[in-house]
Amino acid sequence: MAARKDSKGRALRKGEFQRKSDGKYVYGYVDPYGIRRYIYSKELKKLREREDELIKKQLDGLDVYVAGNADLNYVFDRYISTKSELRKSTYTNYTYMYDHFVRDGFGKKKVGAIKYSDVLYFYYDLLNIRGIQINTLETIHTVLHPTFQLAVRDDIIRNNPSDGVMAEIKKKSGKNKGVRHALTLEQQRAFMNYMAESPVFCTWIPLFTVLLGTGCRIGEAVGLRWQDVNLDTRMIDINHAMTYYPRREDTYKCEFKVSLPKTDAGMRTIPMMEPVYEALKAEYERQQEEGFCTTEVDGMTGFIFTNRFDMIHNPAAVNRAITRIREAYNAEEIVKARKEKREPVIIPHFSCHHLRHTFCSRFCENETNVKVIQLVMGHASIETTMDIYAEVTDDKKKTALEDLARNLNVF
Repeated sequence: MAARKDSKGRALRKGEFQRKSDGKYVYGYVDPYGIRRYIYSKELKKLREREDELIKKQLDGLDVYVAGNADLNYVFDRYISTKSELRKSTYTNYTYMYDHFVRDGFGKKKVGAIKYSDVLYFYYDLLNIRGIQINTLETIHTVLHPTFQLAVRDDIIRNNPSDGVMAEIKKKSGKNKGVRHALTLEQQRAFMNYMAESPVFCTWIPLFTVLLGTGCRIGEAVGLRWQDVNLDTRMIDINHAMTYYPRREDTYKCEFKVSLPKTDAGMRTIPMMEPVYEALKAEYERQQEEGFCTTEVDGMTGFIFTNRFDMIHNPAAVNRAITRIREAYNAEEIVKARKEKREPVIIPHFSCHHLRHTFCSRFCENETNVKVIQLVMGHASIETTMDIYAEVTDDKKKTALEDLARNLNVF
């Protein structure tokens, strides 16, 4: 096959070509991450100098990696570039966690020199010095463990230094450290009743009724459309979620995107309890008079829950609303309790996800079939459901035994 030639009749190498539009020379190649890239030059000689420099850098980088002298950042970047199957929200979460907690410090260590104790001390530093929660640490570990595992499979290091680190930390810090705890029944009632009686916060009632009455994740709830809700059969179809995350190409801006639920088990239908049905019915009737949401996200319209700008709720904004409601309630409750000479019912700090946990706890208190609970919650693993069920069961042991003794009436 004859070699491609430039306008001066010179033979061009594989990957080189000359543009007819402006006469520039171009070299195309595929980078280590599988992305097609190009370099340009007005002169063929300059282009080839850049080609040689590019090849040298690629080989140098590979040599450093093979010798185990690459830093952890290099290995992570290599690992994350292979994760094309990750959902955008998951990809963004992983890269944010790594860049925020690892890259500028621990990430600069040479991967071949990192030992088990290094990872252990790093994790304890995150917990004790930087004050992160165990849940956040688990997400960081979810990113670091497969990064090290890639180096193991590439024969760069012999063992994965993060193996067993989380088990060691949980053993010393206690199983339930960092676990989200549900609101008590009294706190839950206080929160809902305060909103219902408040002219300022009453507009939040429909959303929080659905969150506390279905156990939906916040992304699933704010993404609900009227076509996902059947008021005749009283069923809610959870078939997608709404995410709000930085754009990959423009990281300082965020945008809403439609994604699948967190796991395959997240695709589910949830029967409406009476309060949920009444809240959705009232909201539908209100929107019939005032107008339905016209916002469109990835081709989807008809969203149920919107703010005053006709936009769907940003989960962070919902958490800020929770904080405002909780602080206003607590301030009034302390004064009221002092006047009535009783202990105040204080609502602790909580977030949207605590409402999901609260629903699951109420469900566990009234349902013994754990499989049914798992299906309604959309838990991918029965272990997640069992952990919450066991926590609720522990709380009920004392009451159950007291009821048993009272009902038997033999002591």
